[in-house]
Amino acid sequence: MSEASGQDFVVAGVVSEKTCMVMKEELSFFPFLEKEELADMPCYFQPQDYAPGEVVCEEGEPCDFVGFIVSGRLEIKKQTEFKGKTFVLGIYSAGSMVGELCICDNHPRPYTAVALEKTTLIKVSRENFAKMIDERPDIGAKFLKGLLMSASIRLRKSFDRMASIF
Repeated sequence: MSEASGQDFVVAGVVSEKTCMVMKEELSFFPFLEKEELADMPCYFQPQDYAPGEVVCEEGEPCDFVGFIVSGRLEIKKQTEFKGKTFVLGIYSAGSMVGELCICDNHPRPYTAVALEKTTLIKVSRENFAKMIDERPDIGAKFLKGLLMSASIRLRKSFDRMASIF
């Protein structure tokens, strides 16, 4: 997300409404939500900071959140068939999300994410995700639509990258 919008993401440990507006402007799936709906979103979000080198999530762990990177960068890596060897899938920066694939099912995390620098995520826990769907199905449906769209864009880009190798 842009440097100028990096202010006031969190006030007293709570995600601000301003943050939701910035996320709407800069994350590809938030445009589905109306300004009035965004005012109800902060109660489902939880901010978390990570230090450089800190593991955000580990491959094989239960998937208990989807996270939106508001500042910093994460290295996304996958274990190979060779013990102790990993393959870097990508570097995700502000405006990207992690955990969108496994938050909707009970599969474990498919990769490990490590902070390359000080990184702030806005998280939606599995519990808050279910709560959003129950309490505000209109917002939940739009949120899911955004997750699906973002995942499909990322998958299409992956297909293109794989095709360019061969």
